Amino acid sequence: MNIEMPGKMRPGTYRFEVAPEQAGLRLDLFLAGTLNESGRSLIKRLIDIGGVHVDGRRIRRCSLPVSSGQRIELNIDGFPLAPFQLDASRILYHDCYLLALDKPAGIPTQPTPARYQGTLFAALQQFLGMSGSKGLGMVQRLDRDTSGVMVFSIHARAHKALTAAFAEHRVNKRYLALVSGVPATETGEMRSQLARRRATNRMVSVERGGKPALTRYRVVAPFGDVALVEVEIPTGRSHQIRVHFSEAGHPLLGDTAYGGPGSCRGQTIHRQMLHASELILDHPVSGGRLELKSPLPADFQEIMKILTASQ
Repeated sequence: MNIEMPGKMRPGTYRFEVAPEQAGLRLDLFLAGTLNESGRSLIKRLIDIGGVHVDGRRIRRCSLPVSSGQRIELNIDGFPLAPFQLDASRILYHDCYLLALDKPAGIPTQPTPARYQGTLFAALQQFLGMSGSKGLGMVQRLDRDTSGVMVFSIHARAHKALTAAFAEHRVNKRYLALVSGVPATETGEMRSQLARRRATNRMVSVERGGKPALTRYRVVAPFGDVALVEVEIPTGRSHQIRVHFSEAGHPLLGDTAYGGPGSCRGQTIHRQMLHASELILDHPVSGGRLELKSPLPADFQEIMKILTASQ
């Protein structure tokens, strides 16, 4: 079966079944023919980053011969195909047990159906010269469009203790966010149970059946219809900060998924203005106190300059 595709393949998931007459074709040739994609370079790149699954397994080999009846799934997320590469300038702390880095916005933290290469996890493996995932422990997540500090265990001796520190809420996680409007009180907290709504794939507060989430905030600087807030989250639920501020009537700037404005003072904002600024924790092996800080990225600083100038 051939599928007419536009010049630029649209984001989404495409599923196919190999017909008997297609058996033996290379994987890249099968997809190119099925999608009426004359150039194989795009197909090869999609396979290489990990967006193709054969019978449920991620396959990154273009030359794999397909078999009759196999189910092929192609996932496209619509983001740049050039893999993200980690360089030393983003390393905030590194010893033989831990590595902390400054994550840029726009990079997924962990593998998704659409990609393995191009994720922070894969870039970190490459940076450390690791093969496989056994030596790399990831107990913390940041959304694709959230920037800031993340810490990973890179030795078996650190895995268990670091995991326990996060699970037992012994890690102080601080964020900076720009929100719409100014909260009524200078400090406050928001507490609810959060659950994912399947229809929209977004998180919402529910009366029961969700996971408990606690968000504390302090207004750092009011700018009339916008405020810079410092946020601490003893819990670490998916989209927690974004949901709580949205439901409180103060969605994050740029967070259009949760009702936030896409511009500020005439400046377009391309992602939610949320930055993981600091992690404070005990080293999982030595026990020493670590204070890991990430500077504000350029896009966040630019909005701050605009807000300050308009005061």
